[in-house]
Amino acid sequence: MLLNVQNIHKTYHTADGPFEVLRGIDLTLQAGETLALTGESGSGKSTLLHLIGGLDTPDQGQIMLQDRDIASLDDNGRAALRRGTVGVVFQQFNLIPSLPVADNIAFQARLAGQHDAAWCTTLAARMGLTDHLRKYPEQLSGGQQQRVAIARTLAPKPRLVLADEPTGNLDEATAAIVLDLMLELVSETGAGLLMVTHSDSLAGRMSRRLHLSAGQVA
Repeated sequence: MLLNVQNIHKTYHTADGPFEVLRGIDLTLQAGETLALTGESGSGKSTLLHLIGGLDTPDQGQIMLQDRDIASLDDNGRAALRRGTVGVVFQQFNLIPSLPVADNIAFQARLAGQHDAAWCTTLAARMGLTDHLRKYPEQLSGGQQQRVAIARTLAPKPRLVLADEPTGNLDEATAAIVLDLMLELVSETGAGLLMVTHSDSLAGRMSRRLHLSAGQVA
């Protein structure tokens, strides 16, 4: 078992009072498995993904990544986890504008102390970025920037890849290409993939689907 999420609750305090976003979520993910997380806006999908990625902490419950409880780690522990063990692909590419493509791809792996130049070269080639390595993010199309972001996430060979609407800003054809590449590379590295998506067609490409409604598994 790669990931085991048990009884996760999360409440945010708003001007109108407490808002319970997640109400007792359970899920599991095996190494090499892909899982689509679907649901209407506000159902808690992105909140759950952020909790699993250590970007926030739950009010209650356990998030076990192999033998480590992510929910019990401090800020430094969660940051270390995101550097190498858990990779996150955002809808907004979050590339570093002052770095060329080659350095953006290698950035996460270098932070994790897991830089493999040959693997970064392979990722760039598979993502169709070999001719763009000296360019800066602003010189790329949206689809190319998302490919850089995915390559950067996969460069440290994380055990778990989290993707929050990774093709949400792309046209349908480019989205299909990007998802194909992501699924191929995740399969080759043996990582688990958990992807938030509104797209039924993209969700249908995954091993399993989990639907959230009002903070619970529907």
